[in-house]
Amino acid sequence: MSKEIFEIVQGMDPKNIETQLAIQCAPLIAGLKISNLLIIQKACLRRIKRILRDTGISYCILLVTEEKATLLLYDEAQMQEYLLKQVISDFLKQMGYQSCLLEEVLAEFGNRYRKYRRKEILFPHEMGLLLGYPMEDVRGFIQNQGRNFLHTGYWKVYENLAEKLRLFQQFEMAQKTVVKLVSRGVELKDIIEAYQCSSNCAVF
Repeated sequence: MSKEIFEIVQGMDPKNIETQLAIQCAPLIAGLKISNLLIIQKACLRRIKRILRDTGISYCILLVTEEKATLLLYDEAQMQEYLLKQVISDFLKQMGYQSCLLEEVLAEFGNRYRKYRRKEILFPHEMGLLLGYPMEDVRGFIQNQGRNFLHTGYWKVYENLAEKLRLFQQFEMAQKTVVKLVSRGVELKDIIEAYQCSSNCAVF
């Protein structure tokens, strides 16, 4: 989060679900990523469902504790197309997945994620792919056990640094735009709809 965004957020209600969506999921909202992780207060679950209804953004509840809920927000069509790519489906099969169909992958991953959080299994590295991280960086993270990276930003980068830095800059710009709009009282549904109608941020 840039200093400018941080200063804007200081004047917002951090418990507001739209604020959290803007901070955590701007790249997805802007169409730059196929998915984002969202961690919110458990009490906000009903609100998030209402906000996302009919927006084109789907969600999968990965974990609910006494206080928090962890969700994977994603573009359903793009995610399914992504999972069917040969390099992705091959990796998932190597990780023990029996199917590359979205619903079945999410069900299996959710089960593994909950087991991981209960410390029953090791970290499920396929999470990186479900978050749209490039395959080379997911493999690099596994092979290097999270060390020896070229840069750490939205994820740890192991290859094509210049390309990833440009992408991270786009993510930052999206976050800045979405956070500013929410801070001015623009409804998140309207922001999502605007991005879906045009890929040009200048629409705002």
